[in-house]
Amino acid sequence: MRKLNLYHRPLIQQGCSRPDSAVILAGGPLWFTHVEVLSREAAPQIIAASDAPQEILDRLSVLRPNIAGLNTGQVNLMGILNVTPDSFSDGGKFERPDAAIKHALEMMDAGADILDVGGESTRPGAAYVTPEEEIARTVPVISALRQACAVPISIDTRKADVAAAALAAGATLVNDVYAFTHDPDLARVTAAAGAPVCLMHAQGDPEVMQDNPDYADVLLDVYDFLDERIEAAVSAGIARNQIMIDPGIGFGKTVDHNLQIMNRISLFHSLGCPILLGASRKRFIGTIGNEPEANERLGGSIAVALAGAAQGVQIIRVHDIKQTKQALALWQAMSSGEYRDVP
Repeated sequence: MRKLNLYHRPLIQQGCSRPDSAVILAGGPLWFTHVEVLSREAAPQIIAASDAPQEILDRLSVLRPNIAGLNTGQVNLMGILNVTPDSFSDGGKFERPDAAIKHALEMMDAGADILDVGGESTRPGAAYVTPEEEIARTVPVISALRQACAVPISIDTRKADVAAAALAAGATLVNDVYAFTHDPDLARVTAAAGAPVCLMHAQGDPEVMQDNPDYADVLLDVYDFLDERIEAAVSAGIARNQIMIDPGIGFGKTVDHNLQIMNRISLFHSLGCPILLGASRKRFIGTIGNEPEANERLGGSIAVALAGAAQGVQIIRVHDIKQTKQALALWQAMSSGEYRDVP
């Protein structure tokens, strides 16, 4: 049974000229005066923010607490560190611990707010990796990074044993692309460690997820899934204010599905959790931008990152930290009309 009949999406705006009726989005620099009401049974309607349910306005406006050391009142960059032989964009480049550590430190110097270490490729068609192999790939890198720097580290895994080993080695956050549905014991491990979590939506395992993804309504189906997984995480003992969510761009979704989510990604703010967007170099960018080579999709990746930032996304997961940080700095200056010299 679906919990909601109506869904409320803030129509987000930016800039210093703001009407008195504006509602601040999640305690950050963006705001809204109107809300789009979505339903499975009726056409979308736009209403004044003041006419939205108070519970929804509270979730939309309250400042999100810091998670894993991240200030969620601003846009944060998560640097991708794949210590795998077969990731879709950089597989094999950072498989050796020394190469992985060097690249991680370079991303940190370029301005990464958090590093995301993954030992199993989740690209379409990727093969399953045993927990033992995944631990062997990730734990030495996490241990070395924890000794070398203070930047938060997330472990990108769907397996409880891997998360436990990574957290013991110094990881800060669990980033589960299957939101505790692949390995339910991962929720217990995360809660026992008192670690924050990112819950992502995916349809199907990597081996088959792009074969024929199908939804009744992709935006609302993903929303309902994440709503249910947040409640499951809370029931497992994870504080709601230590949960971030990710709609899972490219995970069991067609180009059209991805575009529908991106066009209305601000809907997910009404879940009351920070939003993570992970679209860097993905296939739909290559399809729309006519670029078959993943490593040549920087321009498209930045365009998607800025589109997410304009809808209030708080964490953006990217391969190219330096270039994305530069783009965000210019976008923020153009939006606010102010220049702030922030390192």
